[in-house]
Amino acid sequence: MALARTVHADLLRVFVLTLVSLFAIPAATLAFTEYALRSQDAEFLQAIEKRIANDSRLTPAEKAEATGFYRSHQLSKACDATAPEDRNFHDKVCSPYSMQWQFHWADRAAIWTIVLGAALLAAALVLGALAFANRGLRYASFVAGWRLMTVSSAVEVVLQSAMLVWLSFWLTAYFWHSYYVKLIALAGIAAGAAVFYAIYTLFKKLPSGNEIEGELVSQADAPRLWDRIRQLAGRVKTAPPDQIVAGIDTNFFVTEAPCEVKGRTLHGRTLFVSLPLLRVLDQTEADAVLAHELAHLGGGDTRSSAALGPKLLQFDQYTWKMRSGGLTIVAHYLLRLYRMIFAFALARDSREREYRADRVAAGLTAPHAIVQSLIKISAYASYRNDVEQKLFEQDREHDGALGIARFVADGLPPYANSEAFIEAMKTAGVPHPYDSHPPLLERMRNVGHHVPESAYGGIVATAPQASWADEIETAGAIEQRLWSEYEQRFVQNHELSLAYRYEPATEEERAVVLRHFPPVGFALKNGERVDISYEGMHPSADGGSTISWDEVKSLTYKDGSFGDTLIVTHHDKGMLGARTTKVKLSGLGKQKENFKGVVGHYWRRHQIMRAQQQQS
Repeated sequence: MALARTVHADLLRVFVLTLVSLFAIPAATLAFTEYALRSQDAEFLQAIEKRIANDSRLTPAEKAEATGFYRSHQLSKACDATAPEDRNFHDKVCSPYSMQWQFHWADRAAIWTIVLGAALLAAALVLGALAFANRGLRYASFVAGWRLMTVSSAVEVVLQSAMLVWLSFWLTAYFWHSYYVKLIALAGIAAGAAVFYAIYTLFKKLPSGNEIEGELVSQADAPRLWDRIRQLAGRVKTAPPDQIVAGIDTNFFVTEAPCEVKGRTLHGRTLFVSLPLLRVLDQTEADAVLAHELAHLGGGDTRSSAALGPKLLQFDQYTWKMRSGGLTIVAHYLLRLYRMIFAFALARDSREREYRADRVAAGLTAPHAIVQSLIKISAYASYRNDVEQKLFEQDREHDGALGIARFVADGLPPYANSEAFIEAMKTAGVPHPYDSHPPLLERMRNVGHHVPESAYGGIVATAPQASWADEIETAGAIEQRLWSEYEQRFVQNHELSLAYRYEPATEEERAVVLRHFPPVGFALKNGERVDISYEGMHPSADGGSTISWDEVKSLTYKDGSFGDTLIVTHHDKGMLGARTTKVKLSGLGKQKENFKGVVGHYWRRHQIMRAQQQQS
């Protein structure tokens, strides 16, 4: 229930942000133009009526006729006047690029942008509904939505960026009769960058790689396993996989999408098997898992996933790139909303496919085999995650090989008989809303075989008498290589984490921090410099006192004609508010962006370190 509430809250939040991103700028533009046009109508009519009334050359009848004309021909309607008798009125009031002309077209642009936003929102909902309604239409609806949403979102960026630049001039010009070049320039630069980024990303070919960490298992390496998979494939009435990839991830899967394994591109049907999991499953339980995966091949699940998967990946990449392009964020939330709606449709269908594959596996082997395999896989994955989390949380460096595989294998049976195990298994396998795998209890009900929680431990602790891993001659060597690579990455990531966590308090800790956050110096003019370290900033000018990161509340970078300045706002108060220190950066030149990045990076490290200390 709590998970469902979180999902609904997330969907509602994205929906609200979509409304804001689609309609905030055009609605503000429309409100401003409508107000200005109505105000000009009133002022113009008042002025023209006064002028007509005071014109002694006109007869009362002529005055009444002239007054009637201007009352029926509002200033705001001049640009719409197309009748021959209105041509003179139109040309005088609505000449190209005049104030009236600009407000007229800004008003129309705002209206049509709002209409476009509403149409896109409706399209996202309709295409999402199609994905729910019919599996056969799912691919077509997503391709249509992918093209429509990406192109239209780029159009939204262009339109709203133009409105923002226009508003940056006219808001101040209209209300205060002045304009600010810097404000217009900032809006123009932001808009130009957003338009370029949106169009560039739209036409840029985004990566669609599908890399698998593992190694190929040839038929000569595991002849009995290959024979068993062919037998199961025949019973499922589908073609066997073209290749088997063995790895150390805690899952099994099949795919028909092209994938990369050790730099080699694989095509056709690929089956991934987990060697650590094969070692905890007996052959009957493993057969149930393999039959489950082959059922996905036979049911066409992998074929549709192979077609849809790359497009989903590219759509996701485009969506998140739109979040990082400044004003392109106006497109991000619409894309994200559509993706969430589509993901719910995929999740529902994926659950149905999982249930079907479970039933096929239960029919080919036995209901207890698929259920016991699910219990063991959930237990192993949960325990391995717990072991790795505890290793990562340690506040000391890891020396040499970690031995995660042996530690998990040896610790799993005693863990299965602990009280913590039952508590962990109550939530094991509970999916993320977009995950394709239903909860464990639902999968038990689906195949008609229920195992009480009290029996979980015995199932997990029972060592298999025969394992398919033993039938793979290269299994040991593959595991050794993959675990070695995995643990090297684990140690490197853990050390980087320590570099963020340490204050440091000892020479050993200081050495870790310095490996990732060494002092960085920036040369300024007149031989001056400013040095950045994990401790703070040290400018050589003005006495050269170090500004500790603990003193920094905020940082503001100011560009200047005679040299840039970094304004450091401190936590304590000065005579006229918060105390500040100005670090002069004359002569920084082309180093500016690098300087900003280094300062932000080192200050962020310090903030994370202090937050970690408070939590512990």
